[in-house]
Amino acid sequence: MPSFDIVSKVDMQEVDNAVNQTIKEISQRYDFKGSKSEVTLEKDSIKILADDDMRLKAIADILQSKFFKRGISPKALTFGKAEPASGSMIRQIVTIQQGISKEKAKDIGQVIKESKLKVQSQIQDDQVRVTGKNIDDLQEVIKLLKAKDLDVEMQFVNFRS
Repeated sequence: MPSFDIVSKVDMQEVDNAVNQTIKEISQRYDFKGSKSEVTLEKDSIKILADDDMRLKAIADILQSKFFKRGISPKALTFGKAEPASGSMIRQIVTIQQGISKEKAKDIGQVIKESKLKVQSQIQDDQVRVTGKNIDDLQEVIKLLKAKDLDVEMQFVNFRS
């Protein structure tokens, strides 16, 4: 029976490259001269530390543009709330989404069910498997999900016929 998996994976090497490019641009920009702003990559998040709110927003914009240039969707980033840090600095944590959450997986399953196509979807940990008798139906599901805006970056892998 033909099937495929819907996953949400981010290439961490590309994330590392985007963060390094952001750090390099911050060090070269005139408006950041004398600033103690920094960007650090942790396991599955990015920590932004800035002097003030304006610089924090500028760093976030730079980071998003670098991610976009490296082919990583902005949907893969979840910006946390800006909070005060020590020494009159502002900190913001940016979470990198790996995998599809249960709520988003249920939304994907609901969209597939409402399409009235003859396919079944099942949630497996952090991915969704879609099976059907007809390959054309599976391709219709992919087309449908790409057209919908579900606030999650999706890749379609393991297409088996």
